[in-house]
This record gives sequence, C-alpha cells and structure tokens, in this order.
Amino acid sequence: MNQRRKIRLFFTLLIAGVLLLFCLDLLLGSVLISPAKLIRSVGPDGEEYLRDILLVFRLPKALTAILVGSGLSLAGLMMQTLFRNPLAGPFVLGISSGASLGVAIFVMAAGIGGLSIIGMPFVGSLGLVGASMLGSVLVMMLVIAVSVRVNDSVSILIIGIMFGSITGAIVSVLEYFSDPDTVHSFLVWTFGSISGVTWNQFVIFAPIVVTGILFTLFMQKPLNALLLGENYARGIGVDVKRSRLWIILLTSVIAGGLTAFTGPIAFIGVAVPHLARNLLKSSDHRILIPATICIGSILMLCCDIISQMPGSNQVLPINSVTALFGAPVVIWVITRRKRRSLAN
Repeated sequence: MNQRRKIRLFFTLLIAGVLLLFCLDLLLGSVLISPAKLIRSVGPDGEEYLRDILLVFRLPKALTAILVGSGLSLAGLMMQTLFRNPLAGPFVLGISSGASLGVAIFVMAAGIGGLSIIGMPFVGSLGLVGASMLGSVLVMMLVIAVSVRVNDSVSILIIGIMFGSITGAIVSVLEYFSDPDTVHSFLVWTFGSISGVTWNQFVIFAPIVVTGILFTLFMQKPLNALLLGENYARGIGVDVKRSRLWIILLTSVIAGGLTAFTGPIAFIGVAVPHLARNLLKSSDHRILIPATICIGSILMLCCDIISQMPGSNQVLPINSVTALFGAPVVIWVITRRKRRSLAN
C-alpha cells in the first residue's frame, strides 16, 4: 500500500471515529438513550423530554466539543511551529491565562454578576468574547516581544509561564475585591466546561472559531517554511513578519473565543499535534492541519463522554479528564527529547 492510500485510509478512519463518537456523545449521559429512541425523538411522534435532552443540551455540547478539540489543537500546532518547540501551546505559553484575565476584568471589574451568559444581552456576550481575545492577544504579543531577545526555547516557555503567573496574580486581586457570588461563578468557569454552552452562546462563538480554523488552512505554506527556520522561509519568498502576525492573531482568536465560553481547557493544544505527527509520520502541514482537527475532535469527544459519567448524575470537570489524556503525552515528549539529546 503506497503512502497516499495509507493517508486516505487514515483520514477515512478518523472521520468515521468523529461521527461515531459524536453519536455516542448524544446517546450517553445521565439518561441513556438507545439509537432507536434517538431516531424517534427527532420525529413528530418522539417524546418531548428526549427531544429536549438531545436538541437543547447534548447537541450543542457535542458540537462544542468538536470546536474545542479542533480549535485548541490547531492553536497548539501553530504555536509549536512558530516557536519550533514541542511543548508550546495556548495553555503553556500563557494565552489561555491572558484570555482568563480578559474574562475576569470583563466580569468582575465591570460589575457583571457571574459568568452565566444565559439572558445576557447580545452585546454583553460579544464583549465577553472580545475581552477574552484581547487578553490572549496581549499576552501573546508580550511573549513574542520577549522571545525576539531570547533564543533558548526553554526560556521562552518559562517566560510564558511567568506571564501566566502575572495574569493569575491580577485575577487574584480582582477576586479579592469582588463579591462572593461573582468569585464563585468565575472559579466554576476556570474548571472548564462544555456542558453549559447554550445555543445562544454557540451561535456567537462558533462563527468566530470556524472562521479562525478556515483561515488556518491558508497558512499551510508559511507553516511548512517556518519549520526549517526564518531564514529559509524568507529565502522562498515568505513574509515572516506577516506570517508570524497572522499566526498570533489566529491563535488568539481561536483560543480566546473558545476560552470565553468553555473556560481554560488544558493539554489538548499541546498533546494532539504530537499524536498527529507520530500517527502520520509527517511534518507536512497540508496533512497535519486536517489530521489535527480530526484527532482533536475525537479526543475532546472522548473526554466529554467520560466526564459525563454515563448512567450517573455526576459530571467531572473537563480539565481533570483532558489532563489524564494530555499529561502522559507531554511527559512522553519530554523523555523522548531527553533520550535523543543523550544519544547525541
């Protein structure tokens, strides 16, 4: 079997996996629904309570899982390519922390009582997304500005973590001066959740995230060129400064838009690009970008199904589940790089 056929088969399996897990995410939960009931529920003779469970709660949650998995994974892929560092990602480099700071300022400093956007005016919801994106952009620009003077990739990661600590300190100050109800709502938001996303929220952030993902498809050539260094990229006619700016903006738009409504979700952006590279044995972004979208969707749907604890009324924080999948991948990457350096 030649390489092209292997890739086609691989993507066929990935797409089938996304569809299968999407259906399972609709069926499994505190109320178990059989496939027959799922089909009947969308018809005129279906039971109303099942229709509400599927269309009001589970369908937007499953669609949100796909957007979160694909969006954060793409953001991590672009960060790792830009910095040429396997541990770069929205969470590690402080982008998610910047988005959290933007949300904290918008919610607590602006005096909005809580993060439940249900019933919030349309302008308020857009303001929440805008604040989240602005916070992520500002932190990312600071990391880029410092990275110009620092060549060591490990130092850049440490700087990103320090910026995350600074934003965390500012958030703590805001929490100290805010009322308890607002602080409680913000703390619940920081745990990360996709189960509380409503259709009103989905129609606001989904177009933003989908637009960011579509624009990423046009970044395949610059991303491939940046893998071999900025000098090489300039040599083949790539505008490095403009490409870097686009990568920053796209990452901030995707990560900021998602973080505003689902909270900071860790490890997905770091782990999925490595899974895509190792499964496909390729660094070509023409293949990696769609593969990352599919694998990120599959992983996030799996995490959502596990977090719902099918058959139980309990719901686990999504971050605790993504850490179980993502943290071992990060550990594996670090140990693998350590072995390579010792071998050399």
